[in-house]
Amino acid sequence: MKAIAYYQNHPINHPEALLDVQLPEPVVGDHDLLVEVKAVSVNPVDVKVRAGMAPEPGQAKVLGWDVAGVVRAVGGKVSLFQVGDRVWYAGALQRPGANSERHAVDERIVGRMPDSLDFSQAAALPLTTITAWELLFDRLQILSNRTPTGKTLLVIGAAGGVGSILVQLARQLTGLTVIGTASRPETQEWVRQLGAHQVIDHSRPLSAELQRVGISDVDYVVSLNQTDAHFREIVAVIAPQGKLALIDDPASLDVRELKRKSVSLHWEFMYTRSMFGTDDQIEQHHLLNRVAKLIDAGIIHSTVAEHFGTINAANLRRAHVLLESNTAKGKIVLNGF
Repeated sequence: MKAIAYYQNHPINHPEALLDVQLPEPVVGDHDLLVEVKAVSVNPVDVKVRAGMAPEPGQAKVLGWDVAGVVRAVGGKVSLFQVGDRVWYAGALQRPGANSERHAVDERIVGRMPDSLDFSQAAALPLTTITAWELLFDRLQILSNRTPTGKTLLVIGAAGGVGSILVQLARQLTGLTVIGTASRPETQEWVRQLGAHQVIDHSRPLSAELQRVGISDVDYVVSLNQTDAHFREIVAVIAPQGKLALIDDPASLDVRELKRKSVSLHWEFMYTRSMFGTDDQIEQHHLLNRVAKLIDAGIIHSTVAEHFGTINAANLRRAHVLLESNTAKGKIVLNGF
């Protein structure tokens, strides 16, 4: 089958950073679906793995952990899906990615694709949706209730993939006042369209920007990138007994800075459930199905911002370049082989 892979770690401008290759068909386990991949999207995790995770000598490493496709075969113990179902999912980091014509995935982390979306629109969402949902409702334990709470949520990096869905979920499913950050006029407008009550510029001090819009402190902070660069300002603006959640990988944080305000720190990594085979990994199946219903009801919208054409090495290299520039908004999708 056709796939896009790499054999050695290279900078993205190297001609062998990503290659068009032919690979054997996936082996389907008892709980697996064999999915014909119709569309994929690209995430920062693809960039991080390509740059830092070397394959075994002579082995091809396939990236891609955002998929929309059609079930073509099922394992012997599969009970949630059948052949012909349209599905979407983010896969498991310890298994091959889905930048290939066909892909094997455990059914327990797969959802039914929204009826109202095409494959490209659907592929933009699973990884970021799972991350945002777990961050809000599992890590921060915010109530899914639209009754106004008087509490505030600051989303740093709100125009990116995770931020684009998190702002929508927070605005549509909670009673929080949502403040998003973005540094350019076009990304600021994007965040407003997603539903943020206020948009501020994270290239300026967060405390001054919040004061500009009449907010003295915030109860929850979700930091989606450059947490180490923003940490001092986060400490300044978070309310006593507030909660800070992050998804990036800062080289160091002096968490003692949080003690005086009794601030709790929460890390979100959406692959934890699949990586450790936790008893509750099927929750990702349930939340994807729930979000599919929200999308079909017109409450949540796809976060596609760029369509880079067919799934091949050249187009995926273009997507990695854009992600590495840190100027992308929403999600980059590719579809078809």
